[in-house]
Amino acid sequence: MGNSDLERLEALHKSFAVLKSEIGKAIIGQHQIIEQLFIAMLAQGHALLVGVPGLAKTLLIKSLAEIMDLKFNRIQFTPDLMPSDITGTEIIEEDHSTGKRAFRFVHGPVFSNIVLADEINRTPPKTQAALLEAMQEHRVTASGQTYTLDEPFFVLATQNPIEQEGTYPLPEAQLDRFMLNLKVEYPSIEEEKKIVQSTTSAVEVKLNKVLSRDEIRAYQQLVRQVPVADNVVSFAVDLVTRTRPDGGSAPDYIKKWVAWGAGPRASQYLVLGAKTLAALKGNPTPSIDDVKTIALPVLRHRVLTNFNAEADGVSTDEIITRLLETV
Repeated sequence: MGNSDLERLEALHKSFAVLKSEIGKAIIGQHQIIEQLFIAMLAQGHALLVGVPGLAKTLLIKSLAEIMDLKFNRIQFTPDLMPSDITGTEIIEEDHSTGKRAFRFVHGPVFSNIVLADEINRTPPKTQAALLEAMQEHRVTASGQTYTLDEPFFVLATQNPIEQEGTYPLPEAQLDRFMLNLKVEYPSIEEEKKIVQSTTSAVEVKLNKVLSRDEIRAYQQLVRQVPVADNVVSFAVDLVTRTRPDGGSAPDYIKKWVAWGAGPRASQYLVLGAKTLAALKGNPTPSIDDVKTIALPVLRHRVLTNFNAEADGVSTDEIITRLLETV
């Protein structure tokens, strides 16, 4: 990297510090989640957020969009939601001067910079697929016409881990499209006291803009230019191949507890996530520790456990943590 790129890395590092400080006005705690969301956005990936209701998931995303001066749309997923409710629909319009009628495409809520897909597992697969296609292609096709989505384009989907009745869980192939799977934990007692005090007062929080749309797009390109050492790439690929029970390098406990391991997309996201994490810290290249830091959210939805793991009470997170300690 040249001197100008190193200066831009330092600028990104400083901007991220300001962003964390600014979002701290509206969100108490959740520092790791904020960092991981920003990593997904800069890496041009998408994130799945799993947590019980009331943990400020929606407020967090709205605040993030406000600080970065991005257009934000929230879609509440319900069993009767149709694909056109996400992508948009064609309507017939009449030209009053000529009396002619013509179709006009009305953009749906997916035409935004940040899209919050709330409770994505509450809607049928056909509607889920409409969003997932837009995530993958960054465009929408309707009646033979293709419409390109605005950049940056970042989808954050939420899932409620309780109340599983009447839900449509995302298939593994669809889950694989999300770069990160983030678990939102309960706040600590001290954090919860601060949350209660701030949310029950009359004080209104005003958030300042920290990053512009053009700056975010420039930083997304910068992250791609960060060089990676061969040993870091080797570590990421080795870690992923060890999650595959039918592979020669898989430990015995992986063969016992895992039905399916992670695919090549996991290796790509481990390296890309490590590059982004290094850039946020102002470092010119990622380390193996950066890969380890991002490993859990990259792998937890790509490693599928079997009945043995369920019988032994072993979770995916525990398996990945054990793997990180031994690789």
